Amino acid sequence: MARSQASARVVVIGGGIGGATVAKYLAANAAGIEVTLVEPKARYTTCFFSALYLAGMRSLESLTHGYETLAQRYGIKIVHDFAAAIDPVAKTVNLKSGGKLPYDRLVLAPGIAFKFDAIEGYDEAATKIMPHAWIAGPQTELLRQQLDSMEDGGVFLIVSPPNPFRCPPGPYERASLVAYYFKQFKPRSKILILDAKDSFFEQELFQDAWVRHYPGMIEWLPAQFTGGIKAVDIKDLSVKTAGETFKGAVVNFIPPQMAGGLAQQAGLADQSGWCPVEPRTFESKLQRGIHIVGDATSGGDMPKSAFLANSQAKVCAFAIAAALTGSARFAPHLFNTCFTFLAADDAVSDAIALEPEGGAIKISEILISEVGEDAETRRQVVKAANGWYDAFTHDVFG
Repeated sequence: MARSQASARVVVIGGGIGGATVAKYLAANAAGIEVTLVEPKARYTTCFFSALYLAGMRSLESLTHGYETLAQRYGIKIVHDFAAAIDPVAKTVNLKSGGKLPYDRLVLAPGIAFKFDAIEGYDEAATKIMPHAWIAGPQTELLRQQLDSMEDGGVFLIVSPPNPFRCPPGPYERASLVAYYFKQFKPRSKILILDAKDSFFEQELFQDAWVRHYPGMIEWLPAQFTGGIKAVDIKDLSVKTAGETFKGAVVNFIPPQMAGGLAQQAGLADQSGWCPVEPRTFESKLQRGIHIVGDATSGGDMPKSAFLANSQAKVCAFAIAAALTGSARFAPHLFNTCFTFLAADDAVSDAIALEPEGGAIKISEILISEVGEDAETRRQVVKAANGWYDAFTHDVFG
């Protein structure tokens, strides 16, 4: 509990969607709380919609956002530094630069880290040759450069990770929009998806679109067919499965994932690699006084998506405000909205409502686009998606 209403201090680590939303909603709605946001990067590039950049349909700059409004309009103190360690007893965050930040409540939005030891031959150095592009920015630019320089007739090889991972439709949307680019500029090229799974989210919608838009261009091989991903060789751009070795002109290897490094270091992740949280407050089940939002969390049926991170962050912000200032408590309502592009004029959507139930978070309602919708319906989803992006990022970054 804070010493007084005027001196309550909340430190938020991580300036992605979840962290920026917590900071903004605390600063905007809870008088008497001093909010500090710790984020090493000056600007944030969204992973969502980055497949449009790969397809040449958006610039990376259009997906990149700063923290100026959060500082100027909402009075949030922005610290561009790395959080090196957490002392939960002293309630301080140690910064890489040597400084310390005291807190009454701490929020982590650490995002994801990669299990580089999971597949033989794929380590951090390998990402310079086989980019994952699963954290947007330089990796996305590298993958775009590789696709641009690839000769027509080459194979773009995508390795899709096991569940759970950030953005379940992401690898398949990426395949769709790279196919859109190939169809225009490299029509003899092919895309091969080697999957660590036997099925994937919205599979029927994707496979229907691949037949309609890109016949013969995209091939998907499930784990039961390949026997699973065993190793990579960056020297000859190959991926070895249990039964065969596949080579690509460009290889996009998306590794297995876990909660971001600081969460692991601070003991906030369990044996699953993710951070269990209380479903009504997003307080850590392993460390009281510390809250976790975004892709790092576990706790039921929550997909790892930007919109859900935003929804979690609002629940978390109001729970912290109630704990520190005595403001009204609200029953948590979580929502996820996701738009997925299949071509320039063809997009689908899903909407999910979630509620706490028995110590976890369960899906209460789900609506998803259907196979067979007419072209005009899909064009309207494209229009809605572009409007949603602008409104959503404004909600997060001001």
